[in-house]
Amino acid sequence: MAKKQEILQSVPLVAIDLGSSGVRAMAAEMTETGLLRVLGVETSNKFECIERGIVVNSSDAGFMINEVLKKLSNRVHVDALPSAFACVGGRTMQVVAVHSNRDQVRKREIAQTLLDEMEVECKQKIEARNPDVAVLDLVPYFYKLDGVEQDETPRADQRAALIEAHFIAFVGRKELEQKVVDSFHRSAKRMEHMYVRPDALMNAIATDSDMADGCAILDLGAQTTTLTVYKGNQYLYNKVIPMGGYDITRDIEQIGVSLSYAEQLKCKYGFASADMVPTNHRFRVPAPTMPQGEIAVMATEIADIISTRLEQMLTPLLDILNKEASRFRVLYVTGGSAMLQGVVEYIQSKTSIQVMYGSHAAWLTSDTSDEMCMPVYSSLVGTLLLGASYREKHPVVKETSKRILDILTEKTLTIFTDQTGY
Repeated sequence: MAKKQEILQSVPLVAIDLGSSGVRAMAAEMTETGLLRVLGVETSNKFECIERGIVVNSSDAGFMINEVLKKLSNRVHVDALPSAFACVGGRTMQVVAVHSNRDQVRKREIAQTLLDEMEVECKQKIEARNPDVAVLDLVPYFYKLDGVEQDETPRADQRAALIEAHFIAFVGRKELEQKVVDSFHRSAKRMEHMYVRPDALMNAIATDSDMADGCAILDLGAQTTTLTVYKGNQYLYNKVIPMGGYDITRDIEQIGVSLSYAEQLKCKYGFASADMVPTNHRFRVPAPTMPQGEIAVMATEIADIISTRLEQMLTPLLDILNKEASRFRVLYVTGGSAMLQGVVEYIQSKTSIQVMYGSHAAWLTSDTSDEMCMPVYSSLVGTLLLGASYREKHPVVKETSKRILDILTEKTLTIFTDQTGY
């Protein structure tokens, strides 16, 4: 039985990030120390079905989900990965507060089913007020037991008559949730639970003291830029700008190069501002739209294009922070476009708040490759952490994982049989 349980615990957690740059999937196992051991990552870079963080074509998105999970299954040597935790974003997302009360009349033990019912009730409250929105994720803010605020989620061994549950809800258009659900349905894969990218990033990057003292996370995505602010262990607000790294690439494209070459110029020679360019050298690049077939480009020219777009993207968000800079300790920068050279220094020049790269490395085992520590994977790591917590609270998910366990057990026996000849 112990060996069977050990195998069960090794069934990988799988996270899928539905982002504007495509679909990414990561499989990992949770170690006894609470760290993640990454087993594999796969990416599908076809992003036509997701625009500005919103799924616009669930059929194509379903195909991409199925594609990355098949590749991931092969990479982690499992016959099938039938389910995953989803991570989504989007420009329509907002943050609202909601609460629910339960009066048990007399002190009783606090069942997980009761807490689940209160969570469902909060979701229904919000959706009843506005039929056009859906609750994408509910994040516990705090609980009160008989009027006493708790530091953590109530346990089953605690007793109370009056239970108060306060949540922060991430809401978006109902079509966003439905298209994500449809995407999984079309992929023939099961979505265990859906999380929003700001919550995933917070869990991956921010510490408890960050949350208490005040911090912000700036997610520089492909087609959206999102600012999420926390203070006193709660979400204050979430602001999305429908621009990102892809828009910078399109701006560079306007000098006459192809879109793919514009992306190469951005990644290889791009700096957040012209004064950061170490050597203002001139280089010739292919330009199919030009009569001579190429053009000469200065390094500072590329930087000027980048800084112009960055200012347009970031000014509205940094204005929000700078108005109350004294309330926040640190601003973490993450997302795929955070890898742009000098972007942290550029942002630091625009605010008095300390600016740092957001890192999820502390959640990964020491044998993890440096590549897995890149900011583009922070949302996946955060989703895996949330998924692990979800499975702990909902044992039924573990029961469904026994189907995978049977596959793993059968496969293991087959391997041993083949190798030993028994």
